[in-house]
Amino acid sequence: MSAIELVVTANGETRMVFDDRVDLRSMGCISIRRGSHVEPTSGGQWTSDLSPVAGPTLGPFDKRSEALAAEVTWLHRNWLVRSPE
Repeated sequence: MSAIELVVTANGETRMVFDDRVDLRSMGCISIRRGSHVEPTSGGQWTSDLSPVAGPTLGPFDKRSEALAAEVTWLHRNWLVRSPE
């Protein structure tokens, strides 16, 4: 099982890639926003569209699970610790 990463900014904003193991309601007032769209292509493959966080479209992947894994990896490497815009 992988670790859950929480980033708390200087202004108190907390970022994380959503994980059901954390009950976010226990942290107070929350705002959950979509980081990407994992969607099928017309050819039966999968892409991860990270445009909601100003990222690229990844793929295509043969399996949805591969697209989801690429999405999480990209979010951890490029969005989680990025300064707010």
